[in-house]
Amino acid sequence: MAHMTSRPPTTPPTTPRATPLTVGFDLDMTLIDSRPGIRACYLALSERTGTYIDADLAVTRLGPPLAEELINWFPAERVEAMSELYREMYPATAVTATTALTGAREAIAAVREHGGRALVVTAKYEPNAKLHLEHLGIEPDAVVGDLWAERKAEALREYGASVYVGDHVGDVRGARTAGALSVAVATGPCGPEELRAAGADVVLADLTDFPNWFSDYTADAG
Repeated sequence: MAHMTSRPPTTPPTTPRATPLTVGFDLDMTLIDSRPGIRACYLALSERTGTYIDADLAVTRLGPPLAEELINWFPAERVEAMSELYREMYPATAVTATTALTGAREAIAAVREHGGRALVVTAKYEPNAKLHLEHLGIEPDAVVGDLWAERKAEALREYGASVYVGDHVGDVRGARTAGALSVAVATGPCGPEELRAAGADVVLADLTDFPNWFSDYTADAG
């Protein structure tokens, strides 16, 4: 009678774990209306330094790094020092005056409801960005600051974001550089046509339109 050779039990093949869908969001004028807070901080900086700053004008062009605004009011050799002073003053003057934009919390929730991760990538000084989110009770999975336009792609790639939502043409450039779908909201300084011309794949009026769009997007992707 032939002897049967016993074999060690086979290990079932492992199924690769799917990477969660990651959606990046800009902060200022995408998730939050920081205009009142930033205006207050510019006025406080003006009073502190004795230098005139048109705060009402400054808040109409939010998006680029702080230094790009301060160069309009201070000599180039003072911009770095004024940036540091502004950031020091910011928590006490800007955080409580800032509100969440309509639909911001629901947009983050929509990503989570579909098993995804929400990432905030902003040009804002990262500690101050986190203060805003904590104050407003908006809880993304990660926050990366101090990145603008094409450099936002660094964080989007690192976290594997396939969608990036922003209000500025710089956000569109960041998404396209990262190879992510660019979703633009017309809640900031750039209008719908300007966002489309910059290459946005999707343009929404505001974040209240995001959950329905995202539900359709994930269904199509699935």
